[in-house]
Amino acid sequence: MAASGHPPNLALEKLIAESGASHKALAARVNQHCQAQGKAARYTHTSVANWISGMIPRWPTPKAIAAALSERLGRPVSVAEIGMPQPATTSPEIGLDFPRELPRAIDVAAAWWILGDQVNRRAFGRLAFAAAAFTTPSTRWLIQPADADAALQPPRSRGRRVGTADLAELRDAVEHARHIDSKYGGGSFGSCLVATCLRERAVPLLKGSYTDAVGRELFSATAQLGRLAGYAAWDVGDQAGAQRHYIQALRLARAAGDVPLGGYVLASMSLQAGLNDHVEDAIDMAQGAYERARDQATPRTLAFFKLVEARAHARAARRHGRACARRAAALALAHSETLLGQAHPDDGDPVWIDFFTHARLAADATEIHRDLQMPHMVMRFEEMATMPALTYTRSAGMRNAIVGSAHLQARRLDEGLEYGHRAVDILSRVASTRSLTYVNDLLHALTPWDAESSVRQFRRRVRQELRTPA
Repeated sequence: MAASGHPPNLALEKLIAESGASHKALAARVNQHCQAQGKAARYTHTSVANWISGMIPRWPTPKAIAAALSERLGRPVSVAEIGMPQPATTSPEIGLDFPRELPRAIDVAAAWWILGDQVNRRAFGRLAFAAAAFTTPSTRWLIQPADADAALQPPRSRGRRVGTADLAELRDAVEHARHIDSKYGGGSFGSCLVATCLRERAVPLLKGSYTDAVGRELFSATAQLGRLAGYAAWDVGDQAGAQRHYIQALRLARAAGDVPLGGYVLASMSLQAGLNDHVEDAIDMAQGAYERARDQATPRTLAFFKLVEARAHARAARRHGRACARRAAALALAHSETLLGQAHPDDGDPVWIDFFTHARLAADATEIHRDLQMPHMVMRFEEMATMPALTYTRSAGMRNAIVGSAHLQARRLDEGLEYGHRAVDILSRVASTRSLTYVNDLLHALTPWDAESSVRQFRRRVRQELRTPA
């Protein structure tokens, strides 16, 4: 991969010059060290030039580079000295910290985004969602949602100065990833590029030097990428990885001084908690996002936070059957509708909230009322949920499954199956594990009709086309 555009690794360039090693000779020795550590490697002089230009190779190559330079210089050379991250840990705890100090926060985020994909993913896959992991990050953000100006000057910066072109590239990556994720799901190739962008573009920029203004924009764009990475990980079932992306995104939103964005990340954390049935934590985070941002966020943004709260209350009503949760869901949804009605094109909405329209509110309201066992309200909001399926493919597929479940609540089997088949038609084109949970809810609701041949045929189709137990 070309390294063009990366802040150059001046520390590595200086050490190579001191060692007197040619790029070809150094590459050959690095290959030998990698092979001794069980990694096949075929690095060349071009690889060395790319490392100097700022590209960070995967572990254990940084360790091999340090070892090769140690031999040349006749003294120990650490991975940190060559300007590359040292994996202080590859344990499941990586990425959970929410440091108070900005330099440490940058190091923690960099370590997660560089090393996180190299941690044993099977170990992460065995980890369930842990609501406690969100406690410290959300508390610290609520207490202090923005860092002071002076904290935006990294004291250990390396490489060239970050400029507006770098920021434009990151913002373009965010927009591209947002639309790819909505259309193709978190397991799509486009969403996978978010992790690569964080590791190979955003992290080197974070390690560069920049003014306060540029730093804030850099942290904001990186936080948006981190939130997208979290959403994509959650969408494919990587609950633990998603939590770590969200935590680091929230920390960088604080570094950016972008309180509405921090609230958006916290609302995303609330959604994950709620759909994992940690409803009380979900309610707290959604309410916290709203209260902390209410004087700084636009009505559209605040309306989304209230919608997320309504979803959490409805989930609580579904789980515990409490009448107070039903009332709270209705109040939060009504508040969201009111705020969205106050939104105006001149409000200066952040681009990341542009998806939240009356049609999107209606789409989410179908799920809220399904959870509240109010199928007639599901049908009412379904008529208003006109988001284009070609753009919001995953959302359209899940909504069809939700409406199908609501028809079954009303004992309408034919209509339930009709919407179920529509959901399969759409979701067969989406790489999303999370969307399958909505199909599974529909399958569970079909249990009373298991003797019907049409139900057996539908279950067979789900097994074949969505590869989910039916």
